[in-house]
Amino acid sequence: MIKFLKKLYLSNKGATAVEYGLILALIAIAAVVAIGGVAGETVNVWNHVANRVTEVS
Repeated sequence: MIKFLKKLYLSNKGATAVEYGLILALIAIAAVVAIGGVAGETVNVWNHVANRVTEVS
C-alpha cells in the first residue's frame, strides 16, 4: 500500500487531471454567468415585444 501511495504521489498524471478539472470548472462558471446575463436581457426584449403587441391590439 505504501508503495502504491508513493507512486501516486510522484505521478504527474494526477496533477494534470486536477488542472484540467480546474480549467473545466472555470469555463463552466463563465458559461453560467454569461447565460445569466443574456437571459435577463432576453426576457426584457420579449416583455417589450409583448407590451407593444398588446398596445396595438
